[in-house]
Amino acid sequence: MIKSIAIGSFDGMHKAHQELISKADGVVVIERNSATITAGYKRSNYTKKPLFFYSFDKIKSLTPNEFIDKLKNDFPYLNKIIVGYDFAFGKNKQGNSDTLQELFDGEVEVISEISMDDIGIHSKVIREFLTNGDIAKANQFLGYDYEIIGVAIKGQGLGKNELVATINLVVNDSLLPKDGIYATKTEIDGSWYDSVSFLGHRISTDGKYAIETHILDREVGKIDSKVKIKFIEHIRENMKFENLAKLKEQIILDINRARMINER
Repeated sequence: MIKSIAIGSFDGMHKAHQELISKADGVVVIERNSATITAGYKRSNYTKKPLFFYSFDKIKSLTPNEFIDKLKNDFPYLNKIIVGYDFAFGKNKQGNSDTLQELFDGEVEVISEISMDDIGIHSKVIREFLTNGDIAKANQFLGYDYEIIGVAIKGQGLGKNELVATINLVVNDSLLPKDGIYATKTEIDGSWYDSVSFLGHRISTDGKYAIETHILDREVGKIDSKVKIKFIEHIRENMKFENLAKLKEQIILDINRARMINER
């Protein structure tokens, strides 16, 4: 029985979102199909509360009164709504938290802005951290390690034969961090392994964009499932090397650095 709901877009499911969610029985997600940190079903990975998705395109024409009526119809036992301080609803954002308190005959709790290091915790801020390669800060604001999900594909073949073996991925629905080398953890068939990962154009070989992860101290056979990569720390920028021998020397250094980071 859902008596209280938190409402928002919840792209990120970050620490501020978790504060709203912790106070509710259920979560109403306003889905705009533009989420890039935690899109669609991925939000369920970060809460045990039931999620109820409202398509923005289907509710954007509702007046504030009509939106409240919809909530009361969908949640007949509803007596409390939790929103953030910047919540807006109804056609052309006619309603805000004050409007909600006027129209809803139950309790409305408005959560003030939550900050960390004097910076407000917002999905936009976290996206900037990710695209700037500041994984440590992004993870701090999220409250968990940022991850992407991809499908393994055949690579160029150099890794196993000339360098080190890597899993090559195609990732379609995740925001990719800044190009470079990262200490990571990689999940294969439900098991997590320490790893080092590369994102960017292979400027020392074929020049093509790639997402590759190398599992530390372990050989991995054929992969038939999706692969997850959690980003722990940015190690270095993408660099061009004059030959494969120089590239391999650096990769070994990257592996050792990733091993030290993962052992902390």
